[in-house]
Amino acid sequence: MKSQSRILSLLHFLSIIFFLDSSSIVHSDLALDRTALLALRATAGGPFLLRWNISDETPCNWTGVTCQSNRVVELRLPGMSFSGKLPIALGNITELRTLSLRFNAFSGPIPAEIGNLASLRNLYLQGNLFSGGIPEFLFNLQNLVRLNLGNNNFIGVISPNFNKLKRLATLCLDRNQLNGSIPDLNLGFLHQFNVSFNKLTGSIPKTLSSNPVNSFEGNSLCGKPLLLCNSSSIGDNHKLSSGAIIGIMISCFIGCLCQKKRIKQGGVKVKDASEISMADVDSAAATAGSFRGTGRNRLRMARNSVLDLNLEDLLSASAELISKGGFGTTYKAFLEEGMTIVVKRMRDFDLSEKEFEEMVEGIEKINHENLLPLRASFYSKDEKLLVHDYMPMGSLSALLHGNRGPNRTPLNWDTRISIALGAARAIAHLHSQSPSTSHGSIKSSNVLLTSTFEARVSDYGLAQFARPNPTFNRVVDGYLAPEVTCTPEVSQKADVYSYGVLFLELLTEKDPDETYLKDEGLDLPRWMLSAVNDEWTSEVFDVENLRYGNVEEVMLQLLELTFTWADKNPDNRPSMAEVITQIEMLCCSDGSRIH
Repeated sequence: MKSQSRILSLLHFLSIIFFLDSSSIVHSDLALDRTALLALRATAGGPFLLRWNISDETPCNWTGVTCQSNRVVELRLPGMSFSGKLPIALGNITELRTLSLRFNAFSGPIPAEIGNLASLRNLYLQGNLFSGGIPEFLFNLQNLVRLNLGNNNFIGVISPNFNKLKRLATLCLDRNQLNGSIPDLNLGFLHQFNVSFNKLTGSIPKTLSSNPVNSFEGNSLCGKPLLLCNSSSIGDNHKLSSGAIIGIMISCFIGCLCQKKRIKQGGVKVKDASEISMADVDSAAATAGSFRGTGRNRLRMARNSVLDLNLEDLLSASAELISKGGFGTTYKAFLEEGMTIVVKRMRDFDLSEKEFEEMVEGIEKINHENLLPLRASFYSKDEKLLVHDYMPMGSLSALLHGNRGPNRTPLNWDTRISIALGAARAIAHLHSQSPSTSHGSIKSSNVLLTSTFEARVSDYGLAQFARPNPTFNRVVDGYLAPEVTCTPEVSQKADVYSYGVLFLELLTEKDPDETYLKDEGLDLPRWMLSAVNDEWTSEVFDVENLRYGNVEEVMLQLLELTFTWADKNPDNRPSMAEVITQIEMLCCSDGSRIH
């Protein structure tokens, strides 16, 4: 019995030793995690991390840090204005599953020690200043599901070693400086892919051809879903020849005309615009049905138009693709006499000639200095075109998100308020036409800017004529009011919501439609509301705003107002006229008026 008792005592003692050893191991691992986070705090700077209570032995209570089983498994610190290089100590957080440092200003290469994070599933590093090639050690992270390296300064080629990441569902490499061709990626779970706005060339692999067009734009690529590789329309930056404008911008009936002129295999190519007689064009247009006009002029000139333009001028122009949206495709056209115009091709609008005329006449009647004026229009059964002035500074979206490099021209605070007020006045003027008149697509890409940064709101007067179409969304999801579905039912209160989102975009410089907002199922207003609740509001403001005087207090007051503009309940939202008054009272309290 004594022998048995001694054995039991020994086992009990050993179990206690084992428990103490294992506890110290767990504690030691969490201590390593804590040390790594403190290294990040020391390196990244910014007031947010200073709020971490470093006297706390566990980092699990720190904002942005999530723990499980006494280990750090998530680190989410988006949009904190951090800078510098990532500390190599992050590689010691070996149980990390999600690392989100998106939309900061980290620079240099990604440290190789990140390759130690074998449990990593989600890596969000978009919107920083990382440089160098895409590191090879990433291909050893076999558990990666989502990888976003977009909007950085990465160079080099896209490695075929991405095929090693068998679980990868998201791969975003957009807005970098990557070159070469796209490798054949055969990843069964990949459903989100984006390499837009790089320097890529060649054909798109068949395994990736089911992705949308915007996954590949801004490169010199060909093949489905873009134009076929044997098309003469392929060129840098989507520049189109004068012949290509016929098939892509002007009309299907011209395409049919060219088809008749094509000789069978082995024959000559389709004639370009300069070789097609305008008599043939007139004949084709008359057959298809067009606006009333005499002689060669099949364009309807708007009442306030200062252009002396006809269809032949368009046919002899070259063009460049600007954007694709819910209301059509927009091109910049270069006329022979040196003038530049913008042409919107509305192929998704199934309108009769009478309906199109009604739409055009309605647009012409709405005159306001902050609305983009209509200059001309064209109708046929298969084509509907709207011609506008070209705005040299592009869109507000392009200025906010297009260039994060050292040569960026920041928008100062007064200019942002001036643009916001101009857009608000344009929308309020639309709403004043009748209780049922609304815009339906308020977003920063529809706020265009003159050479002096005056706002010109585009795409007005179109929403009520859009047919329900499952193949495209009229409004970018990030701007869409909760009560609005994919049907064309829009309202003035929905416009106010979209404007509230746009104003948040001006305050934070965060794109409402970026996937980082959807990673956690939050739109921009809800994301900002969570920032307020976590008491780190000022850290998410665009730092460029804070450079221009003492404006933080005004920004905080405006932020509070935007939550009422973008309230989930339409009845709680003010009118656009009230929104203008609120902005002017805060920003023009000294009696001055911002134009």
